[in-house]
Amino acid sequence: MSTEPHQLDDPKLFFNRELSLLEFNARVLAQSLDESVPLLERLRFLTICSTNLDEFFEIRVAGLKQQVDLGLPLQGPDGLSAQECLQRIEKVARNLVREQYRVLNEQILPALDHEGIRVLRRGSWSGRQKRWIRAFFNAEVSPVLTPMGIDPGHPFPRVLNKGLGFLVTIEGQDAFDRESGVAILQVPRSLPRLIRLPSRLVDGKDEFVLLSSIIHEHVELLFPGLTASGCFQFRVTRNSDLWVDEEEVDNLLQAVKGELASRRFGEAVRLEVADNCSEEMAGFLLRNVGLGPDDLYRVHGPVNLHRLAAMYDLIDRPDLKFPPYLPGVQRSLSGQKDLFEVIRRGDALLHHPYESFAPVVNLIQQAAVDPNVLAIKLTVYRTDEDSPLVEALLEGARAGKEVTAVVELRARFDEAHNIDLATRLQEAGANVVYGIVGHKAHAKMLLIVRREGRGLRRYVHLGTGNYHAGTARVYTDLGLLTASRKIGRDVHRVFGQLTGLGQAENLELMLQSPFTLHGRMLALIENEISAANAGRKARINARMNSLGEPEIIQALYRASQAGVKVDLLVRGICCLRPGVKGVSENIRVRSIIGRYLEHSRVFSFLNGGKPITYCSSADWMQRNFFRRVEVAFPILDEGLRARAVEESLDLGLKDNQLAWELLESGSYRRLEAKAENGFSCQAQLMEMHGGLGGAQGDWRRKELDSDLPVAASDVSKKKRQRRRRDSKKKER
Repeated sequence: MSTEPHQLDDPKLFFNRELSLLEFNARVLAQSLDESVPLLERLRFLTICSTNLDEFFEIRVAGLKQQVDLGLPLQGPDGLSAQECLQRIEKVARNLVREQYRVLNEQILPALDHEGIRVLRRGSWSGRQKRWIRAFFNAEVSPVLTPMGIDPGHPFPRVLNKGLGFLVTIEGQDAFDRESGVAILQVPRSLPRLIRLPSRLVDGKDEFVLLSSIIHEHVELLFPGLTASGCFQFRVTRNSDLWVDEEEVDNLLQAVKGELASRRFGEAVRLEVADNCSEEMAGFLLRNVGLGPDDLYRVHGPVNLHRLAAMYDLIDRPDLKFPPYLPGVQRSLSGQKDLFEVIRRGDALLHHPYESFAPVVNLIQQAAVDPNVLAIKLTVYRTDEDSPLVEALLEGARAGKEVTAVVELRARFDEAHNIDLATRLQEAGANVVYGIVGHKAHAKMLLIVRREGRGLRRYVHLGTGNYHAGTARVYTDLGLLTASRKIGRDVHRVFGQLTGLGQAENLELMLQSPFTLHGRMLALIENEISAANAGRKARINARMNSLGEPEIIQALYRASQAGVKVDLLVRGICCLRPGVKGVSENIRVRSIIGRYLEHSRVFSFLNGGKPITYCSSADWMQRNFFRRVEVAFPILDEGLRARAVEESLDLGLKDNQLAWELLESGSYRRLEAKAENGFSCQAQLMEMHGGLGGAQGDWRRKELDSDLPVAASDVSKKKRQRRRRDSKKKER
């Protein structure tokens, strides 16, 4: 398509956000078809796609349906109304669901069977297996099931969100002379959905039975003396987005806690049924949950694919999983060293999961017991269960230190956990606040105030990801440890906003949403445009999870028109249309999908030959710029800045194994190279920073074909140059 320069708000230049998110899930699903990925990992990618799609319906589709019900004429930059968007979603989502089950039945299950791993269907059970399964049903399943007949005295029950259910058609007359008809059976979440058969019944193989198969086989036992003429799995997905009028409540914690129960019974948005369910029975379910024919999805297999993910942990087959990886630890941060002294000597950059999250935990643990530490402040958006980081905060609070936690109660699907965390911290004597009304506290900040000599010094950790040791092993994120006085003052001011009252103070080095981040990003893009118009070199490289803010996209279009080369690594949603003649032919967009979830946000600008690089907690989305408290921080040390750019941006742009390229049409094309020319940015970083399949005590840099700088304190510029010369000699 061709568009004039003054038409940069043309809806044709913007992809729809929801459809772009479905495109991302299609890329995740494609991993389950990749035979270079270990088999059980392929199964995990399949179940991740299913879980993502569940959340898509719970939040995105639910929101669109609410817009339609309320008659809101809202349109996005792409020009689609909510109704039009729902119509397109239905078509794409239906194809995605169909492909999920095709992959399961035609690819994953046969491949597992070839490896001696089987999910047994009812017709394949041996006599001994049947007897064991019947005994299991009678002892472990039947006692906790509650079938509910549907009649005037027993109306259709409230069906739990995403719960496994059965619609059973019954023939015969019961003890009260009632003519039977239909019963609903909801399966409690306390029952495991995947059951491993005892070793004595499987001849050394890994064989499993789905709980749904066990119930289906024995459902007639739940209706003594009657005949079950039909038994059909179903699952209802409901609106799960909590809504709290923050300006009208007196206690946000109590309000969120009160809303959590409603999540299980929100408005229905999708009905899934087994493909053997008759039109009559499917219609019966649709009417009773308040949905129409367009909301019905028939599936050829279990209605919740996510339940198959349990197989990954139940099967001890390392050959079918990614090789174990032990994250590296930089020499300066390893062992029992005084981390305060280390950070005073110079900034440190951590790249997770390739480098361990342990130094961050160790820093808080040291602060908790250090008599010179006076205060510890931390933002908590998501953290893991039984987090050692949280235990350190509790220890510090009990020791009398000024511990402050900004806990975001509205972190979607982590609300209950964060409520529990806030309660524990308060009971230990910590100050707990819930951020700013109307703005989620999404910034990732740690501030430690320590008495040294005659004054106080601030130590800071800033990150692109959450304070969650679990996700730090599977999400790619950057973290900065610094004792910079300017950054320390900036972080102090942001915490002051989050916990107190007052006007927003100007920050010296950092950027903050909703005040300066959006404007500064636009200004930096305009700087590159001016440089290009003046005939100077100009370049923009950026990496994020999602890109959708219209003003930023239009600015990038103007940059492309000026001749600025723009390279973007956008893992998920991307509303920018690249490759449009006269508008965006200088913009390249890639998405990396691999072993680790790409989560870093890094923005780099050539800036007239004085490169500037920010890392951030924020994506380039409207919510991040205007409805959240976010921070972006510069990497000041030149060696660390070069390393951040190389590892987070340049390597991803070289990748031809995990990378997908966004086309002008809105679809993605996977980049595939011959084996001898293949390059995976994730494999490269694993080689550089850790060890594949073995323990590695200290951080070490492995020399490959890359010339990445490490921390400036470890390797000087001269040493790097000497290594390059030696490497070239070896190649010759």
